[in-house]
Amino acid sequence: MKTIKHLAGFIGRSAAGVLLASALAGCSLWGGGTEKPKPAALGANIPVLGVRQAWTARIGSLKEMPLMVQVQGRTIAVASADGVVAVIDATTGGDIWRLSLNEALSAGVGSDGKWTAVVSGRNELVVLEAGRELWRKRLPSQVYTAPLVAGARIFVLGADRSVTAFDAATGSRLWNVTRPGEPLVLRQPGVLLAIEDTLVTGSSGRLVGLNPDNGVVRWEASLASSRGTNDVERLVDLVAPVSRIDLSVCARAFQMAVGCVNVGRGTVDWVQKASGGQGVHGSDELVVGTESNGVVMAWSRLDGRKMWSTDRLQYRKLTAPLVLGRSVVIGDETGLVHFLSRDDGSPLNRLQTDGSGIAVTPVVAADTLIVVTRNGSVFGYRPD
Repeated sequence: MKTIKHLAGFIGRSAAGVLLASALAGCSLWGGGTEKPKPAALGANIPVLGVRQAWTARIGSLKEMPLMVQVQGRTIAVASADGVVAVIDATTGGDIWRLSLNEALSAGVGSDGKWTAVVSGRNELVVLEAGRELWRKRLPSQVYTAPLVAGARIFVLGADRSVTAFDAATGSRLWNVTRPGEPLVLRQPGVLLAIEDTLVTGSSGRLVGLNPDNGVVRWEASLASSRGTNDVERLVDLVAPVSRIDLSVCARAFQMAVGCVNVGRGTVDWVQKASGGQGVHGSDELVVGTESNGVVMAWSRLDGRKMWSTDRLQYRKLTAPLVLGRSVVIGDETGLVHFLSRDDGSPLNRLQTDGSGIAVTPVVAADTLIVVTRNGSVFGYRPD
Protein backbone atom coordinates (compact mmCIF):
# COMPACT_ATOMS: atom_id res chain seq x y z
CA MET A 1 0.00 0.00 0.00
CA LYS A 2 1.45 3.32 -1.05
CA THR A 3 1.31 6.35 1.18
CA ILE A 4 2.27 9.99 0.95
CA LYS A 5 3.93 11.92 3.73
CA HIS A 6 2.04 14.89 5.14
CA LEU A 7 3.57 17.15 7.73
CA ALA A 8 1.24 15.76 10.38
CA GLY A 9 1.63 12.11 9.49
CA PHE A 10 1.04 9.73 6.63
CA ILE A 11 -2.03 9.49 4.43
CA GLY A 12 -2.98 6.28 2.68
CA ARG A 13 -5.88 4.69 0.87
CA SER A 14 -8.34 2.87 3.10
CA ALA A 15 -9.18 0.38 0.38
CA ALA A 16 -6.45 -2.22 -0.09
CA GLY A 17 -4.43 -1.95 -3.27
CA VAL A 18 -5.62 1.51 -4.35
CA LEU A 19 -2.80 4.02 -4.84
CA LEU A 20 -2.77 7.76 -4.33
CA ALA A 21 -1.21 9.71 -7.19
CA SER A 22 2.51 10.14 -6.50
CA ALA A 23 2.32 13.65 -7.87
CA LEU A 24 0.78 14.71 -4.57
CA ALA A 25 3.89 13.69 -2.67
CA GLY A 26 5.37 17.17 -3.03
CA CYS A 27 2.32 18.97 -1.64
CA SER A 28 3.01 21.08 1.42
CA LEU A 29 0.75 22.22 4.21
CA TRP A 30 3.08 25.14 4.83
CA GLY A 31 1.61 26.78 1.75
CA GLY A 32 3.15 28.23 -1.40
CA GLY A 33 5.36 25.46 -2.76
CA THR A 34 7.23 22.39 -1.61
CA GLU A 35 9.93 24.06 0.51
CA LYS A 36 8.93 24.89 4.05
CA PRO A 37 10.15 28.20 5.45
CA LYS A 38 13.13 28.12 7.77
CA PRO A 39 12.33 28.72 11.42
CA ALA A 40 13.55 31.90 13.04
CA ALA A 41 16.43 31.71 15.51
CA LEU A 42 15.30 30.95 19.04
CA GLY A 43 17.80 33.23 20.70
CA ALA A 44 19.51 32.58 24.00
CA ASN A 45 17.81 30.22 26.42
CA ILE A 46 17.07 31.98 29.71
CA PRO A 47 15.67 29.30 32.04
CA VAL A 48 12.85 30.77 34.07
CA LEU A 49 11.67 27.29 35.05
CA GLY A 50 14.32 24.95 36.46
CA VAL A 51 14.29 21.45 34.93
CA ARG A 52 16.88 18.68 35.30
CA GLN A 53 17.38 15.34 33.60
CA ALA A 54 16.67 12.58 36.12
CA TRP A 55 17.36 9.52 33.95
CA THR A 56 17.53 8.19 30.42
CA ALA A 57 16.67 4.82 28.89
CA ARG A 58 16.66 3.22 25.45
CA ILE A 59 13.86 1.47 23.60
CA GLY A 60 15.06 1.32 19.99
CA SER A 61 14.29 3.37 16.88
CA LEU A 62 10.68 4.35 16.29
CA LYS A 63 11.18 5.05 12.60
CA GLU A 64 7.69 6.16 11.51
CA MET A 65 5.70 4.06 13.99
CA PRO A 66 2.99 6.20 15.66
CA LEU A 67 3.87 5.40 19.27
CA MET A 68 1.66 6.46 22.17
CA VAL A 69 3.34 6.28 25.59
CA GLN A 70 0.98 4.59 28.06
CA VAL A 71 1.07 5.82 31.65
CA GLN A 72 -0.13 3.57 34.48
CA GLY A 73 0.58 4.99 37.90
CA ARG A 74 4.36 5.11 38.34
CA THR A 75 5.12 3.17 35.15
CA ILE A 76 5.20 3.84 31.42
CA ALA A 77 4.84 1.37 28.56
CA VAL A 78 6.77 2.04 25.35
CA ALA A 79 7.70 0.14 22.20
CA SER A 80 10.07 0.37 19.24
CA ALA A 81 9.36 -0.08 15.55
CA ASP A 82 11.21 -3.42 15.49
CA GLY A 83 9.08 -4.96 18.22
CA VAL A 84 10.74 -4.25 21.57
CA VAL A 85 8.08 -3.62 24.23
CA ALA A 86 9.06 -2.38 27.68
CA VAL A 87 7.42 -1.27 30.89
CA ILE A 88 9.66 1.24 32.65
CA ASP A 89 9.65 2.57 36.22
CA ALA A 90 9.13 6.32 35.79
CA THR A 91 10.89 7.07 39.07
CA THR A 92 14.21 5.44 38.09
CA GLY A 93 14.14 4.77 34.35
CA GLY A 94 14.78 1.08 35.00
CA ASP A 95 12.95 -1.78 33.29
CA ILE A 96 10.15 -3.57 35.08
CA TRP A 97 10.07 -5.94 32.14
CA ARG A 98 11.15 -5.95 28.50
CA LEU A 99 10.33 -8.30 25.64
CA SER A 100 11.45 -8.43 22.02
CA LEU A 101 8.76 -9.72 19.65
CA ASN A 102 11.28 -9.82 16.79
CA GLU A 103 8.82 -8.30 14.35
CA ALA A 104 7.81 -4.84 13.17
CA LEU A 105 5.02 -2.96 14.94
CA SER A 106 2.46 -0.61 13.42
CA ALA A 107 0.87 0.72 16.64
CA GLY A 108 1.22 0.71 20.43
CA VAL A 109 1.20 0.80 23.36
CA GLY A 110 -2.03 0.14 25.27
CA SER A 111 -1.98 -1.10 28.86
CA ASP A 112 -3.99 -1.18 32.08
CA GLY A 113 -1.01 -2.32 34.15
CA LYS A 114 -1.94 -6.02 33.82
CA TRP A 115 -2.31 -6.52 30.08
CA THR A 116 -0.22 -4.70 27.47
CA ALA A 117 -1.20 -4.58 23.79
CA VAL A 118 0.48 -3.63 20.52
CA VAL A 119 -0.29 -4.22 16.84
CA SER A 120 2.24 -5.95 14.59
CA GLY A 121 3.17 -4.98 11.06
CA ARG A 122 1.35 -8.16 9.96
CA ASN A 123 -1.84 -6.63 11.37
CA GLU A 124 -2.09 -8.82 14.44
CA LEU A 125 -3.16 -7.67 17.89
CA VAL A 126 -0.47 -8.95 20.28
CA VAL A 127 -1.30 -9.06 24.00
CA LEU A 128 1.35 -9.43 26.69
CA GLU A 129 1.16 -10.13 30.41
CA ALA A 130 4.10 -9.72 32.80
CA GLY A 131 6.58 -9.66 29.93
CA ARG A 132 5.37 -12.73 28.05
CA GLU A 133 3.13 -13.09 25.02
CA LEU A 134 -0.36 -14.19 26.02
CA TRP A 135 -2.21 -14.33 22.69
CA ARG A 136 -2.50 -12.71 19.27
CA LYS A 137 -5.35 -12.25 16.80
CA ARG A 138 -5.55 -11.14 13.18
CA LEU A 139 -7.33 -7.80 12.75
CA PRO A 140 -9.77 -6.91 9.96
CA SER A 141 -8.12 -3.58 9.05
CA GLN A 142 -4.87 -1.65 9.37
CA VAL A 143 -4.25 -0.06 12.77
CA TYR A 144 -2.27 3.08 13.68
CA THR A 145 -3.88 3.76 17.07
CA ALA A 146 -2.68 2.14 20.29
CA PRO A 147 -5.19 -0.44 21.56
CA LEU A 148 -7.22 0.57 24.60
CA VAL A 149 -7.12 -1.84 27.54
CA ALA A 150 -10.02 -1.24 29.94
CA GLY A 151 -12.53 -3.31 31.90
CA ALA A 152 -10.77 -6.64 31.14
CA ARG A 153 -11.30 -5.93 27.44
CA ILE A 154 -9.12 -4.68 24.62
CA PHE A 155 -10.57 -2.28 22.08
CA VAL A 156 -8.94 -1.70 18.70
CA LEU A 157 -9.63 1.27 16.42
CA GLY A 158 -8.91 0.49 12.78
CA ALA A 159 -7.57 2.99 10.27
CA ASP A 160 -11.00 2.66 8.61
CA ARG A 161 -12.51 3.63 12.01
CA SER A 162 -13.96 0.19 12.65
CA VAL A 163 -13.89 -0.81 16.33
CA THR A 164 -13.28 -4.36 17.56
CA ALA A 165 -13.49 -5.59 21.16
CA PHE A 166 -11.68 -8.62 22.58
CA ASP A 167 -11.67 -10.40 25.92
CA ALA A 168 -8.30 -9.45 27.42
CA ALA A 169 -7.69 -12.78 29.13
CA THR A 170 -8.69 -15.18 26.34
CA GLY A 171 -8.53 -13.20 23.09
CA SER A 172 -12.13 -14.06 22.20
CA ARG A 173 -13.64 -11.49 19.88
CA LEU A 174 -16.64 -9.89 21.57
CA TRP A 175 -17.94 -7.58 18.85
CA ASN A 176 -16.99 -5.53 15.80
CA VAL A 177 -18.55 -2.32 14.49
CA THR A 178 -17.81 -1.00 11.02
CA ARG A 179 -18.74 2.47 9.81
CA PRO A 180 -18.69 4.11 6.37
CA GLY A 181 -15.01 4.73 5.68
CA GLU A 182 -13.22 7.62 4.03
CA PRO A 183 -11.31 7.14 0.75
CA LEU A 184 -8.14 8.25 2.57
CA VAL A 185 -6.99 7.51 6.11
CA LEU A 186 -4.38 9.12 8.34
CA ARG A 187 -1.40 7.07 9.40
CA GLN A 188 -1.44 8.50 12.89
CA PRO A 189 -3.32 7.75 16.11
CA GLY A 190 -7.05 8.41 16.27
CA VAL A 191 -9.30 8.97 19.28
CA LEU A 192 -10.04 6.03 21.55
CA LEU A 193 -10.68 6.32 25.31
CA ALA A 194 -13.01 5.08 28.04
CA ILE A 195 -15.07 7.53 30.09
CA GLU A 196 -17.18 6.03 32.83
CA ASP A 197 -19.40 3.41 31.11
CA THR A 198 -18.89 4.75 27.57
CA LEU A 199 -16.27 3.98 24.92
CA VAL A 200 -15.46 7.25 23.13
CA THR A 201 -13.93 7.11 19.68
CA GLY A 202 -13.45 9.24 16.59
CA SER A 203 -15.13 8.59 13.26
CA SER A 204 -14.55 11.07 10.43
CA GLY A 205 -15.14 14.45 12.10
CA ARG A 206 -17.31 13.13 14.93
CA LEU A 207 -16.80 11.99 18.48
CA VAL A 208 -18.89 8.87 18.98
CA GLY A 209 -19.99 7.30 22.25
CA LEU A 210 -20.36 3.50 22.13
CA ASN A 211 -21.72 0.95 24.57
CA PRO A 212 -18.55 -1.05 25.42
CA ASP A 213 -20.58 -4.21 25.91
CA ASN A 214 -21.88 -4.44 22.34
CA GLY A 215 -20.67 -1.47 20.28
CA VAL A 216 -24.10 0.15 19.97
CA VAL A 217 -23.88 3.91 19.31
CA ARG A 218 -25.18 6.01 22.22
CA TRP A 219 -24.49 9.46 20.76
CA GLU A 220 -22.53 11.35 18.09
CA ALA A 221 -21.14 14.90 18.23
CA SER A 222 -19.76 16.53 15.08
CA LEU A 223 -16.68 18.76 15.23
CA ALA A 224 -16.08 18.97 11.47
CA SER A 225 -17.58 17.79 8.19
CA SER A 226 -16.06 16.78 4.87
CA ARG A 227 -15.30 19.53 2.34
CA GLY A 228 -13.43 20.08 -0.91
CA THR A 229 -13.52 18.55 -4.36
CA ASN A 230 -10.95 15.74 -4.13
CA ASP A 231 -10.10 12.96 -1.68
CA VAL A 232 -7.30 14.91 0.04
CA GLU A 233 -9.43 18.02 0.56
CA ARG A 234 -12.37 15.92 1.77
CA LEU A 235 -10.28 14.09 4.37
CA VAL A 236 -11.69 14.72 7.85
CA ASP A 237 -10.65 12.81 10.96
CA LEU A 238 -10.11 13.30 14.66
CA VAL A 239 -6.56 12.82 15.91
CA ALA A 240 -5.00 11.96 19.26
CA PRO A 241 -4.24 13.06 21.87
CA VAL A 242 -7.37 14.66 23.33
CA SER A 243 -7.84 16.76 26.45
CA ARG A 244 -10.23 15.31 29.00
CA ILE A 245 -11.38 17.03 32.18
CA ASP A 246 -14.26 15.14 33.81
CA LEU A 247 -16.96 14.87 31.09
CA SER A 248 -15.39 17.52 28.84
CA VAL A 249 -13.39 16.08 25.94
CA CYS A 250 -11.64 18.48 23.57
CA ALA A 251 -10.23 17.18 20.28
CA ARG A 252 -8.79 18.25 16.96
CA ALA A 253 -10.27 17.54 13.56
CA PHE A 254 -7.25 17.20 11.27
CA GLN A 255 -6.47 20.53 9.56
CA MET A 256 -10.00 21.81 10.20
CA ALA A 257 -11.05 22.57 13.76
CA VAL A 258 -10.63 22.23 17.51
CA GLY A 259 -13.67 21.75 19.71
CA CYS A 260 -15.00 20.46 23.01
CA VAL A 261 -17.81 17.96 23.65
CA ASN A 262 -19.74 17.12 26.80
CA VAL A 263 -19.62 13.34 26.62
CA GLY A 264 -22.25 12.93 29.33
CA ARG A 265 -24.86 14.52 27.06
CA GLY A 266 -23.13 13.90 23.73
CA THR A 267 -23.38 17.61 22.83
CA VAL A 268 -20.87 20.04 21.32
CA ASP A 269 -19.84 22.89 23.63
CA TRP A 270 -17.90 24.85 21.00
CA VAL A 271 -15.87 24.55 17.80
CA GLN A 272 -13.17 26.87 16.42
CA LYS A 273 -11.42 26.73 13.06
CA ALA A 274 -7.83 25.52 13.35
CA SER A 275 -5.30 24.15 10.88
CA GLY A 276 -3.18 21.76 12.90
CA GLY A 277 -2.52 18.07 12.42
CA GLN A 278 -1.64 17.03 15.97
CA GLY A 279 -3.94 16.54 18.93
CA VAL A 280 -4.51 18.88 21.86
CA HIS A 281 -4.07 19.00 25.62
CA GLY A 282 -5.32 21.29 28.33
CA SER A 283 -6.48 22.07 31.84
CA ASP A 284 -9.81 22.98 33.36
CA GLU A 285 -9.27 26.53 32.07
CA LEU A 286 -7.72 26.21 28.61
CA VAL A 287 -7.05 23.96 25.63
CA VAL A 288 -3.71 24.22 23.79
CA GLY A 289 -2.80 23.04 20.30
CA THR A 290 0.02 23.38 17.77
CA GLU A 291 -0.84 24.51 14.25
CA SER A 292 0.81 23.00 11.18
CA ASN A 293 2.94 26.14 10.73
CA GLY A 294 4.25 25.90 14.30
CA VAL A 295 2.06 28.56 15.87
CA VAL A 296 0.95 27.53 19.37
CA MET A 297 -2.62 28.51 20.27
CA ALA A 298 -4.68 28.43 23.45
CA TRP A 299 -8.47 28.59 23.70
CA SER A 300 -10.78 28.96 26.68
CA ARG A 301 -12.12 25.56 27.65
CA LEU A 302 -15.40 27.18 28.66
CA ASP A 303 -16.39 28.88 25.41
CA GLY A 304 -13.57 28.46 22.87
CA ARG A 305 -12.47 32.09 22.74
CA LYS A 306 -8.83 32.59 21.83
CA MET A 307 -6.71 33.25 24.92
CA TRP A 308 -3.26 33.61 23.36
CA SER A 309 -1.00 32.50 20.53
CA THR A 310 2.71 32.59 19.87
CA ASP A 311 4.80 32.20 16.71
CA ARG A 312 8.11 31.71 18.54
CA LEU A 313 8.20 28.07 17.42
CA GLN A 314 6.91 28.68 13.91
CA TYR A 315 7.98 26.18 11.21
CA ARG A 316 9.51 23.73 13.70
CA LYS A 317 7.19 20.73 13.16
CA LEU A 318 5.88 20.41 16.70
CA THR A 319 4.37 17.59 18.69
CA ALA A 320 1.04 17.98 20.39
CA PRO A 321 1.45 19.87 23.68
CA LEU A 322 1.33 18.76 27.30
CA VAL A 323 -0.07 21.22 29.83
CA LEU A 324 1.97 20.60 32.98
CA GLY A 325 1.71 22.86 36.00
CA ARG A 326 2.35 26.43 34.89
CA SER A 327 3.94 25.35 31.62
CA VAL A 328 3.07 23.99 28.19
CA VAL A 329 5.61 21.37 27.05
CA ILE A 330 6.18 20.81 23.31
CA GLY A 331 8.78 18.84 21.37
CA ASP A 332 10.12 19.62 17.90
CA GLU A 333 11.79 17.81 15.00
CA THR A 334 15.31 18.91 16.04
CA GLY A 335 15.07 17.19 19.42
CA LEU A 336 14.37 20.30 21.47
CA VAL A 337 11.82 20.32 24.29
CA HIS A 338 10.20 23.73 24.76
CA PHE A 339 8.57 24.97 27.96
CA LEU A 340 6.13 27.85 27.42
CA SER A 341 4.10 29.77 29.96
CA ARG A 342 0.55 28.49 30.31
CA ASP A 343 -0.56 32.09 30.87
CA ASP A 344 0.72 33.73 27.69
CA GLY A 345 3.00 31.37 25.72
CA SER A 346 6.22 33.14 26.70
CA PRO A 347 9.36 30.94 26.91
CA LEU A 348 10.28 29.39 30.26
CA ASN A 349 13.06 26.99 29.25
CA ARG A 350 14.19 24.57 26.56
CA LEU A 351 16.14 21.33 26.68
CA GLN A 352 18.22 19.44 24.11
CA THR A 353 17.78 15.68 23.78
CA ASP A 354 19.62 13.48 21.27
CA GLY A 355 18.88 15.63 18.21
CA SER A 356 16.80 13.01 16.42
CA GLY A 357 13.45 14.72 16.86
CA ILE A 358 10.77 14.33 19.52
CA ALA A 359 8.58 11.51 18.25
CA VAL A 360 5.77 11.40 20.78
CA THR A 361 3.64 13.87 22.69
CA PRO A 362 5.34 14.31 26.10
CA VAL A 363 3.59 12.69 29.08
CA VAL A 364 3.99 12.81 32.85
CA ALA A 365 4.28 9.89 35.30
CA ALA A 366 5.42 9.85 38.94
CA ASP A 367 6.11 13.60 38.84
CA THR A 368 8.47 12.96 35.93
CA LEU A 369 8.20 14.45 32.45
CA ILE A 370 8.71 11.69 29.86
CA VAL A 371 10.07 12.52 26.40
CA VAL A 372 10.76 9.93 23.66
CA THR A 373 12.90 10.69 20.59
CA ARG A 374 12.70 9.22 17.10
CA ASN A 375 15.95 7.31 17.71
CA GLY A 376 14.38 5.64 20.75
CA SER A 377 15.92 7.53 23.67
CA VAL A 378 13.55 7.91 26.62
CA PHE A 379 14.28 10.89 28.87
CA GLY A 380 12.92 11.55 32.35
CA TYR A 381 12.95 15.15 33.59
CA ARG A 382 12.02 16.65 36.95
CA PRO A 383 11.80 20.19 38.29
CA ASP A 384 14.89 21.57 39.99
